[in-house]
Amino acid sequence: MLAAGLTSCGTGAEAEIDYAVDGTLTTYNVNTVSGAASAGPQAFGRVLTGFGYHGPDGQVVADHDFGSVSVVGREPLVLDYQIADNAVYSDGKPVTCDDMVLAWAAQSGRFPAFNAASRAGYIDVATIDCAPGQKKARVAFAVDRNFSEFNQLFTATTMMPAHVIADQLGLGEGGVTTAVQSGDQARVAPIAQAWNTVWDLKPGIDLKNFPSSGPYRLEEVREDGSIVLVANERWWGQDPVTPRVTVWPRSTDVQDRVNDGTFDVVDVATGSSGTLTTPDEYDRTDSPAAGIEQLIFAPQGPLAPVPARRALAFCTPREAIARNAELPISNARLNPAAEDALTQAENVPEAGQFITGNVGAARDALDNRPLTVRIGYQTPNPRLAATVGAISKACEPAGITVQESAGADIGPQALLDGRIDVLIASTGGATGSGSAGVSSIDAYTLFGPNGNNLSRYANGQIDGIISALAVTVDPKEQARLLSEGAPVLWADMPTLPLYRQQRTLLTSKKMYAVSSNPTRWGAGWNMDRWVLRK
Repeated sequence: MLAAGLTSCGTGAEAEIDYAVDGTLTTYNVNTVSGAASAGPQAFGRVLTGFGYHGPDGQVVADHDFGSVSVVGREPLVLDYQIADNAVYSDGKPVTCDDMVLAWAAQSGRFPAFNAASRAGYIDVATIDCAPGQKKARVAFAVDRNFSEFNQLFTATTMMPAHVIADQLGLGEGGVTTAVQSGDQARVAPIAQAWNTVWDLKPGIDLKNFPSSGPYRLEEVREDGSIVLVANERWWGQDPVTPRVTVWPRSTDVQDRVNDGTFDVVDVATGSSGTLTTPDEYDRTDSPAAGIEQLIFAPQGPLAPVPARRALAFCTPREAIARNAELPISNARLNPAAEDALTQAENVPEAGQFITGNVGAARDALDNRPLTVRIGYQTPNPRLAATVGAISKACEPAGITVQESAGADIGPQALLDGRIDVLIASTGGATGSGSAGVSSIDAYTLFGPNGNNLSRYANGQIDGIISALAVTVDPKEQARLLSEGAPVLWADMPTLPLYRQQRTLLTSKKMYAVSSNPTRWGAGWNMDRWVLRK
């Protein structure tokens, strides 16, 4: 109601808003491993719409402009999706169920050539009944795989325009759906390759490949990494209040840009831009994200062996690091998005060994052998720089030499390529929250086949627990599963959780309708309702 009421503020409103986020803007497709970890979700939530979006508490809100979802079967779960008759991309092409089929193909795991971040939920879909070019689809889940958070599927930013790939590859109308329905890996492989790369963002891109299904469309990618969004003339819903939004990626000058009033909205991880002071002309809100700041260990190199991972974990001063962030230690891996009664289930005794930094235990884990470790994070980030410094100082007496390997291009791919041995980041390697807002999806970052399982951790027992959590709604059973999995993860150490990432939202006092969000979509979830008064 607030957002709708503020539409009347359009009179006397500025025509452009400058919005700063805490990651890079490298791809339009935020469903890839790197895309999900980027700031793309913060930028494109009202550019690529879906059957729902993540509201201010991280909850999924139905987007009736886009379409509707009906439950038509319970055992197994069957859903009918109806896309709005007037839903059309900014290039004039209709939004169809082909876009749903492409999203499922990419994220279900059926076609491994897709570099998708997560299979959560989509892996449980048995079939999508879609006639190419139509606006309705029936989605049937596998027997006994009623994904409890099915409203998280086919939401904002999850569906890419299938017709762009069809045009690129000369497949004709409905060609993507036909290829996927054939099940032929060879036919789908070029579709996957295009899905992985065709939406990379860089200056000079051909905008015809970047149509919008939301209130805003992409107008420009600038040399400095910022992007310009403008009102989409073909949007069939309520017009955006502000016709132009410039989204600015991570930078070193956030404080300066706030001081001179050129940033209207700043949505970043607390401490990532230093100790931001709040001028009188701004309001500040600090709130917890649903993502966990953590050490993510590389699948190759010196930390591939479990004893080496445990050694670094033993000497890492988690308590001091959390205290520096003015936060409590988090032990969450399988229940990361929630702070609830189930949180205690992961606070198992095994976690108690990894609190203060135990030099002797670290030495013993290595049999007194020296170890050199490259720890990376995306710069600039003073808080994570301090974290690396704390680990380096604490682990040096154990014979562990820490080399800081930070940079503007450090992220999931740097870890997978072996350029660093540890990535400090939030859920899925994200600079921001990284979270979907629910633990049943975030837990998949430790699921063996998942793309954003950056440690490439493979444990059948943990895979089974994650799969069970995805379809379990009984809190007692959830607690049992969490308490069963936690000791295994402390023993294997694929990641080392530090603390829950906090978010800082700075807004000009002339801004209206902006609110924080604990998920990876951030404050941009309702960008089309933002107003900057003159």
